[in-house]
Amino acid sequence: MSVVERAKELQPELARLRRSLHREPELGLRLPRTQEKVLAALDGLPLEITLGKDLTSVTAVLRGGRPGGAVLLRGDMDALPVTEESGVAYASEVPGRMHACGHDLHTAGLVGAATLLAERRAHLQGDVVFMFQPGEEGHNGAGTMIEEGVLGAAGKPLDAAYALHVAANRVPGGVVITRSGTITSASDRLSVTVRGKGGHGSNPATAKDPVPVACEMVTAVQTWVTRTFDIFDPVVVTVGSFHAGTQANVIPDSAEFHATVRSYSESAQERLAEGLPRLITSIAAAHGLEADAGYRTNYPVTVNDADETAFALATARDLFDPREVWESPQPTNGSEDFAHVLQRVPGAMLLLGAAPEGADWRQAPMNHSPRAVFDDRVLYRQAALLTELAERRLAVSGHGVG
Repeated sequence: MSVVERAKELQPELARLRRSLHREPELGLRLPRTQEKVLAALDGLPLEITLGKDLTSVTAVLRGGRPGGAVLLRGDMDALPVTEESGVAYASEVPGRMHACGHDLHTAGLVGAATLLAERRAHLQGDVVFMFQPGEEGHNGAGTMIEEGVLGAAGKPLDAAYALHVAANRVPGGVVITRSGTITSASDRLSVTVRGKGGHGSNPATAKDPVPVACEMVTAVQTWVTRTFDIFDPVVVTVGSFHAGTQANVIPDSAEFHATVRSYSESAQERLAEGLPRLITSIAAAHGLEADAGYRTNYPVTVNDADETAFALATARDLFDPREVWESPQPTNGSEDFAHVLQRVPGAMLLLGAAPEGADWRQAPMNHSPRAVFDDRVLYRQAALLTELAERRLAVSGHGVG
């Protein structure tokens, strides 16, 4: 029986797990119910399991029946602080929380891969590390798991690392897509507080109004970006929060805004971290005000190894209809803390279309939307592809994939 056929047999079981996870979403680094469900799903498999200390992670190692290298497979588990509006029968039962990014599918798909690889263990030429990760959504879960030793869990260097991420609307359901090089953007946060001197709105000359200065900063940031960065190495700055004052006729003491900053190269990210705070403080000084400009780096650029990407695409084309395996001409606009793994281990992140069958995927709500819907039918494809990537990659460990 082929790995795809066996994965299809597991589909109902994986769908039940996925829907159970979807009903009880958890946030951040502490996911006790999710961890409990993962451990129950892995129970009985020949795995060496280690639980996280500073987060409720699960690291499981499968020892192959033959000597060889080691490969890591990642699945993130956390949800988002979003109130679900999808209308599905298995919708979140926890107010204000939703698996709006499909991490419930990632978790169930990785359980499927662990099951399949355990069944094929006798012929497996090396070891597989299964990385069940909390805290992907801005909590540095991957970084914490790395600090706690996930990359050394097999007791030997990793030859490669792979992850799949579902997409609600980027490609048709079932389509696998990735690219060599940058696959997702870096993500940073700019937080600015402009400090002035409050006063009466009828007499602004006696005050130091922070509001127009903060507004000038918002527009200046956009101009600075377009005049500083090459259009072929793009940067996106979006101010999503702006707050100042309480009354129409009161000049406030301060104004603040917060922005997300996206970039697609390490050099651009470094220039942003230095340049944006300098721009903000200079504008404030020009108006005789002060500004605090905090810049926090959240995610580095996620970079796929060229050889591992070619290997992953070839593997996917062998498993599925080659017309359903695409090479993306450009990166995605989201960010991923799997980047921390790929900074240390050659590997690749792949996207998998999970738009509902029969729906127009181009018009479907995107990841992070309260109306996002991800189709269970892609679970077997996740499980089969992760399994085949690990099995084939271990078969060539020590010889490379180039």
